[in-house]
Amino acid sequence: MAFGSPFIVRLTATAFINLIAVVGLQIFMGNSNVVNIGHAGFMALGAYFTAIFATPVMIKATMIPNAPFGLAGVEVGALYAFLISVGLTSLIGLLSGLVLVRLAGIAATILTISILVIVQGVLVTWTDLFRGAQAFFGIPKVVGLGLIVAAAAAVLVVARLFKGSRAGVQLRASATDPLAAEAMGVDVKRLRLVAWVLGSAVVGCAGALYALYAGTINARAFYFHTAFLTLAMSIVGGMRSVTGAMVGVALLTVLLELIRIVEGGITVFGIAFPEMLGLSGLMLGVIIVGVMCFRSDGFMGGHEIEEVVTALRRRLVARKREA
Repeated sequence: MAFGSPFIVRLTATAFINLIAVVGLQIFMGNSNVVNIGHAGFMALGAYFTAIFATPVMIKATMIPNAPFGLAGVEVGALYAFLISVGLTSLIGLLSGLVLVRLAGIAATILTISILVIVQGVLVTWTDLFRGAQAFFGIPKVVGLGLIVAAAAAVLVVARLFKGSRAGVQLRASATDPLAAEAMGVDVKRLRLVAWVLGSAVVGCAGALYALYAGTINARAFYFHTAFLTLAMSIVGGMRSVTGAMVGVALLTVLLELIRIVEGGITVFGIAFPEMLGLSGLMLGVIIVGVMCFRSDGFMGGHEIEEVVTALRRRLVARKREA
């Protein structure tokens, strides 16, 4: 924040917002083993709800003068808008989760895709409230990199506590064999609902922070590209690990930025390489395929950083004793 250029600061802020979204994805998908592709929809809801409540009335009078429920004349502080957006996103998560927990496997995954498509369709077609394909601007820029980092740290703690809690342990135990878990008295549907709502709230938090940081949002920024990018980050790092979320976001953020530099055309040893548009998307697919082939559990697997450190300490102690 002190020495980075504006571009580096913005890139870092985006990376930490992605980290919050990936952690929200891990809370449900990593513990329940149900693939979720609809999380970008909840990120969009968090961003748009924040924009609707936090944007000054004078600006909304020109953008969404016909907004329903009198929302064009409603304006609250950024903090209250953030809390309202997370609350509304959690409520929608609860309603959709009541249907989701009744499904399993591919059916549940298809439902998450449907949620993403439905949210995107509502954002694009309900122009009186969400401005459709046009950008929603005028959102107060009251969030900086420091606050985003603090929020990411808090979310990491919440995700780690949930994973280690009784509910988290039971949910992970039920991931491989739900019928056996239910036979042992585990309420799998309730646990999945809790994880789904909590994950939706965290992803909504990421969207709200993005809106208050960028000041301008567009529905296209929360569609399949964002969904697959954050999903790839989770896969690369290891979806069953909270630490894996950090590793995946860090690796892909750096790699994709380097690839974008090459994509724009570079000169190496006097040889000028042309622009290679679409290289970042191609390499993202290659990275996912490579990780799935050679390390299907991601770089961290299901391990957390403290478990790795403890294992290394034990090895060092064992070597000293042998010596």
